[in-house]
Amino acid sequence: MAITLSENAAQHVAKFIAKHGKGIGIRLGVKTSGCSGMAYKLEFADVAAPDDIVFESHGIKVLVDPKSLPYLDGTELDYAREGLNEGFKFNNPNVKGQCGCGESFTV
Repeated sequence: MAITLSENAAQHVAKFIAKHGKGIGIRLGVKTSGCSGMAYKLEFADVAAPDDIVFESHGIKVLVDPKSLPYLDGTELDYAREGLNEGFKFNNPNVKGQCGCGESFTV
């Protein structure tokens, strides 16, 4: 089981942590939400929770709670600019379908 960051995503997280002045990485998870059933959670992490599973990619720690890991296994988190929009993009091989707006998914 693994979750990775693209080089662009890792650089973006590293810049944020440096600007913020603290932090150990990012926390990823899933929650029940949206019209397709599940939505991603992403937040910057200052500390690890006792039950977090920790991966490291390009020098950045990626923390995941055990309940979310089966839905995120194999995911690569990218950071992309498309026109005027920029943000994180989940490349998740487990996704079987997405809602029309792209905010939620099903596995």
